[in-house]
Formats: sequence, structure tokens, C-alpha cells
Amino acid sequence: MYFGKTRKKGPSGRVPPNQNVTTSFPVLHYGNVPFYKSLDDWTLKIFGLVEKEVILPYKELMDLPQISSGNDIHCVTGWSKLDNVWEGVSTLELARMAKPKEAAKYVILHAEENWTTNLPVEDFLRDTSLLAHSHNGEQLTPEHGYPLRAVIPHLYFWKSAKWIRGIEFTSENRPGFWEENGYHMYGDPWKEQRMTWD
Repeated sequence: MYFGKTRKKGPSGRVPPNQNVTTSFPVLHYGNVPFYKSLDDWTLKIFGLVEKEVILPYKELMDLPQISSGNDIHCVTGWSKLDNVWEGVSTLELARMAKPKEAAKYVILHAEENWTTNLPVEDFLRDTSLLAHSHNGEQLTPEHGYPLRAVIPHLYFWKSAKWIRGIEFTSENRPGFWEENGYHMYGDPWKEQRMTWD
């Protein structure tokens, strides 16, 4: 499947096997695109195996130290988009607030409509991982995850869940929506871990 204006191979060493570079930003998701009339009641909850449960209103989230991070992204459907710049809050900053317990080995990202995805805690806490509100200098559009999406760029992009509302630290690796429907539990694009059997 290809969604772009230009189909080409990317620079050597930057594009995983069987990916094609696109200059567009394809929109792929399951379910509805959430509509927010106001963010007054929006919160991000950090919970589970943590020393301190944290509930952050949107304004408080925006008051946290903000970072800018450049990366390439790779979709399980076969497209890659290079040279993205995201702005948001580092996952390390959020973990610093909640203080995950030693028993926390995994993170479950919770999004709107009860959508989830899973990843090891060390992947969530990489210095390249963040929760983003802006892409390439502009606020995220609703289709791309407004008001907040995860960005875990070293994994296939379905792990970068849109419309994030919760971060759960857990001792168990529970499959999320796509993982329950046949996608790989980890999703390394360099190993082409697309499906359960890869």
C-alpha cells in the first residue's frame, strides 16, 4: 500500500527494508477521529506501577519543559517519512514526575475510544521518545492525533499512538488493539516485525 506523491527509495542507512519514502503524511487509523470542542476537561493520566499517580490538565502539560526532536518515521504499511520535527514533552520528563517502580517492565499507551498499544518501558523512555503536540512547526491536526500523540520513532508508527489519554506502567506485556489483531508485539522496522509470525 502506498500513499504519497513521490515513490522512491530513501537515503542508504535511513530507510528500513521494503519501505518507500513519501513526502506526504498519510492518515491511517481505526475508528473515529475525536473532536474536542474545548480542552478544559482534557487530562493525561500516568498510572499503574508508579510511586505517584499523575493527572495532567492540558495547560499543565504545556507548562512542562518542551523539547524539539527530529526523526524519521516508518509505517507498517510500507511508507517512510523522513526529516520530521516534533515538539512536545519528553517521556523521560513524564516518568520523572510519576517515578515508575522497578517492577514496571512495560508501558501501555491508552488513547481515545479505549484504543491501546504496548511497548517495553526502555523503549518508552528512550531519549528520542516524546508525546508531541506539534509537527514541523504546526499544531497537530485532528487526523494526526491532536491534541497529543506518542512519537516512538524507532518502532513502526502504529506504536506512536494518536489521541493519547493515559500512560500505564505495568509488569505484564499486554497486547493492544493492533497486536490483538495480528500485529507484532514489538514492531522493529529494521527486522520487518510487521505481523505476529515475523
